[in-house]
Amino acid sequence: MIMANTTNVQSSSSYRIAAKVKDYFQLIKFTLSFTVVFSCVICYLFAPNLVTYNWSLVVLLFIAGMLVTGSANAINQAVEKDTDAKMKRTGTRPVASGRMSQQEAYIFAALSGIFGVAMMWYYFNMSAALLSAFSLFLYAFIYTPLKKINSIAVLVGAFPGALPCLIGWVAGNDDFGAGGWILFGIQFLWQFPHFWAIAWVAHQDYSKVGFKLLPSDKGPTKFTAIQCIMYSVLMIPMGILPNYYHLAGNVSLWILLACNLFIVFQSVRLYNEMSVKAARRVMFSSYIYLPIVFLSLLADKAH
Repeated sequence: MIMANTTNVQSSSSYRIAAKVKDYFQLIKFTLSFTVVFSCVICYLFAPNLVTYNWSLVVLLFIAGMLVTGSANAINQAVEKDTDAKMKRTGTRPVASGRMSQQEAYIFAALSGIFGVAMMWYYFNMSAALLSAFSLFLYAFIYTPLKKINSIAVLVGAFPGALPCLIGWVAGNDDFGAGGWILFGIQFLWQFPHFWAIAWVAHQDYSKVGFKLLPSDKGPTKFTAIQCIMYSVLMIPMGILPNYYHLAGNVSLWILLACNLFIVFQSVRLYNEMSVKAARRVMFSSYIYLPIVFLSLLADKAH
């Protein structure tokens, strides 16, 4: 009987630990954070100064990036606790559901943010650390509250969304050269069709809580679709720049051109069809865009 009770206690304790770990994965929005840090690491490896790779530093960069990004996402969820609770897609988040207190989320955010920035400074350089801190501040304290005020929040949010590319470059090259800004520009422009497609699909949920993320006050309109097309078209010349500046070869040039034209095509379909289904196509196309583009650039890196 005693052995059975001990087994039950251990099982219950293991369940609580697993549930807490799962909550922290949700708190940092692990999938989103992983995508962001993926861009940072690829741009670090893309830096011309890195002729050979120190994989220990790659792992440390990944950990530091996850800590900083996780901190920003934790603050976002703590601030938007009441808002998240009202939306179907976010109602099960740990702070919104009450499984985690705001105080716990803020403490985690403070510790992870400090350790992440400190790691950037200690293992890489001061510029990468300061950029990381600035990106965290911009996302958590400017973009997050701005979402309920004006749709310019998407423009503001695009900066911390693209800064990981520049952070990776600066961490590897220790400069603010053209290559870092080109990589920043690729991810910066990509975010507009990406986030407007998400906002289109989730419009009812977002409008219910007062989020203003679409460029038109009237919701999903032709104007929004035109904006998606415009930014998708701007991605085409941006995709040519890595080849123009001899950062990558001709293979990646054609891959980027094909990917950019595909996003333009999906945005035009959105304009023609004006449907959630078409917006979802833009959204999923944008999800696969970054891995293909950045991995092709890394594989075709000019030495």
